[in-house]
Amino acid sequence: MSRRRVLRVLLALWLVALGASYVRWWTRGAPEVPAELEHTRVPVFDGATPTGATTPLVWRAAGPEAGPAIVLLHGSPGDLTNFDALAEVLAKDARVLIPDLPGYGLSGAALPDYSILAHAHELLAWLEVLGVDRAHVVGWSLGGGVALHMGALDPGRVASVTLLASIGVQELEWFGSYELNHAVHGAQLALWQAARFLVPHFGMADGARGYVRGFFDSDQRPLRGLLEAWESPLLVVHGARDFLVPPATAREHHRIVPHSELVMLEEQGHFLPWTWTGSLAATLLDFVRRVDAGTAPTRAGASPERAAAAAEPYDPASAPPFGGMLLVVVMIMLVAATLISEDLTCFSAGLLVSQGRIEFVWATLACFIGIFIGDVGLFLLGRLLGRPALQRAPLKWLVTEEKVEQARRWFESRGALVIFLTRFMPGVRLPTYFAAGVVRTSLPVFAFWFVLAGLLWTPALVGVAAWVGHEAQDSLDLFGEYALLGVLGLLGLLVLLKRVVVPMFTWRGRRLLWGKLQRVWRWEFWPVWLFYLPVVGWMAWLALRYRSLALVTCANPAIPTGGFIGESKSAILDGLGADDLRVARYVLLRASDPARGEVGAAFAAEHGLPVVLKPDVGQRGSGGQVLRTPEHLADALERMPVDSVLQAFAPGVEFGVFYARRPSEDRGQILSITEKVIPTVTGDGVRTLEQLILADGRAVCQARVHLDTNAAQLDQVLPAGEEVALVDLGTHARGAQFLDGERLNTLELRDAIEDLSRQYEGFFFGRYDLRVPTEEQLAHGEGFRVIELNGVTSEATHIYDPGHGLLAAWRTLFRQWSLAWAIARENADRGAPRATVLGTLRAWRAYRRAQRGHAARSRE
Repeated sequence: MSRRRVLRVLLALWLVALGASYVRWWTRGAPEVPAELEHTRVPVFDGATPTGATTPLVWRAAGPEAGPAIVLLHGSPGDLTNFDALAEVLAKDARVLIPDLPGYGLSGAALPDYSILAHAHELLAWLEVLGVDRAHVVGWSLGGGVALHMGALDPGRVASVTLLASIGVQELEWFGSYELNHAVHGAQLALWQAARFLVPHFGMADGARGYVRGFFDSDQRPLRGLLEAWESPLLVVHGARDFLVPPATAREHHRIVPHSELVMLEEQGHFLPWTWTGSLAATLLDFVRRVDAGTAPTRAGASPERAAAAAEPYDPASAPPFGGMLLVVVMIMLVAATLISEDLTCFSAGLLVSQGRIEFVWATLACFIGIFIGDVGLFLLGRLLGRPALQRAPLKWLVTEEKVEQARRWFESRGALVIFLTRFMPGVRLPTYFAAGVVRTSLPVFAFWFVLAGLLWTPALVGVAAWVGHEAQDSLDLFGEYALLGVLGLLGLLVLLKRVVVPMFTWRGRRLLWGKLQRVWRWEFWPVWLFYLPVVGWMAWLALRYRSLALVTCANPAIPTGGFIGESKSAILDGLGADDLRVARYVLLRASDPARGEVGAAFAAEHGLPVVLKPDVGQRGSGGQVLRTPEHLADALERMPVDSVLQAFAPGVEFGVFYARRPSEDRGQILSITEKVIPTVTGDGVRTLEQLILADGRAVCQARVHLDTNAAQLDQVLPAGEEVALVDLGTHARGAQFLDGERLNTLELRDAIEDLSRQYEGFFFGRYDLRVPTEEQLAHGEGFRVIELNGVTSEATHIYDPGHGLLAAWRTLFRQWSLAWAIARENADRGAPRATVLGTLRAWRAYRRAQRGHAARSRE
């Protein structure tokens, strides 16, 4: 059986199991409450706010009602059965109440908030329902946070609190930062949600809801303030070998509550109710008796020495390094994080090193292991699945087949050393390692070069981040309440390190950075939305002046919406005259026509190759491509998901000629002539095409476009003197240079354009894209071929000439749009129909849908 068939069978089995899981999940009823347990309903809270709803709460009661009430709160994950052994001992002398926290165990329900604060409010309401006016609350692990909130909210009802291996101050919880911890808990919640809906679990995954939501919804930052203001008796019991909640947490609680009692158990860990049951019961009962007798210490009786120590600010340097099982957990988290971003994980690990939370060796080892797993996984994916995997998610979103082909040739030409080099070149690792698997490189060879590079790269990144973090720590301490901004600044510095400093170590990286910088200060490369901000403002003013948003769509009555959006290229060429020899030959290919391949092949046979294929509806040259072989033509037609125009390739130089005429005028004018220069590079017999592109002063500004367009030839060394065009079509977005061609604005050209435009009744405003063998012929108004005519959204593209300034470009566009609105006004007064705003928006949505579909199909 083929691998593809096996995968299909496995997919079918998984879908069947998932369907059965959904049926079981949605049809199962609420669990039955055993007879020995009690239950009631309590109000539901969202933080401190009651929602008006109620939720079931299940509890177990044991012991004499006349005894002191002891409430045992479990942690997360957990339920009331965690205290079975302890309750049996306590019940001999006290009334023991053990609830399932809302959202846990048999109290399970979908709640808006699983935080320790919300649970505190709900449990206080539960005690009120039970008529318990005074209780001693014991909180284990997460339950300790609930107990502290209960005592702060209702100190009259909560006589004392025992923190049993309890969470507490934020600074000693995991990474010590609420933001970082919250991000980890958020990732955990996201994974659980994905597993809940994508993995067959038959309802069992819901049992973990309380755990994943409890930590995500809870905020431990207020707990320090609660403890610093604590007045009533507090007992802290902790195991010195606790790997989940560090013993330093208990010591800090004992320090900031000057009258608290601390029992630190040197041979115990986190699970004290199970491992120290009898002694724990005796300790709790003794504390409860002393509280009830009034002999347990309160804040008023704290010694001056301890009160002074409690007033001291927290010292971050006192945070202990990760150790034991906690160290293992943190390392596992670092390993997993490398699968998302290798370099940023190394930087984050370095920050932990700078804080003294983890040793450099362990941080580096965890990062290296994660990087090794991820990159060897890419290699094996290429080995096992090969190129077909590139056409499926998620790889098709991450890397193109052209990139892998480039990496394959690079790998074959330079050998295994490529594996070593790419470790120091962010951005090319994924396709290179995948390509190494595709060409079936020896795994030992791959592993050797990878390990060699990783042993240099990983310690370097972690070490640099540790040094930066250490130097930044003193500065952060100076800012006090602005420390969060300092942390954000430090993270920004690390991102800068990854994106700027690291690339500076290679010539390729430096040239790409130089290209990015030039795109910032050379406005012709600005993104469209940024460049057009003032132009959009001017258009809004014109709409107010003419009292209509949609009036401008009357500028060209012959073109739907005036050519604002959604116009058909073929329909416009038809309007110019399909038989006019000045119009390049073309044919419309319908996406729904099963014979479009044969029609396209026949057209190419008649007019010769190459031919140009482009969507019939498109903007700014999107989707156009020059096809030079029958195979490329057939493949492109297969991939084209929308109606398209196949056009004979017109050789020569490309120009843009902008024409406008008021309906009241006998003759129009040429507003702009643009010469479109196709960028080229010339070989020297030494450098590759990629190196020539990056070395060229202009091509480097659009390096990403040129590198993607020419991905299949980037590693080829061009012979000395050989000139290679980097693009086929004269569109600015794809790298063509636009120059002002006003010198060609002759009477002969104006006559030719006027004659052509008059043929198209209802056309008044737009730009012709022309090809002509020589510029002299264009100046004489002869020999040109129209390849496109664009409507009202045309640009006077000569503005992109490097010799023109930004303000001059904006002034030109202001005049252009003012003229468009004036022409539209005249046409409207003559009865020309205008598009509605709603209709224009519909045309825009239809265009965007088609564009997204074309882009997605092109990636397949």
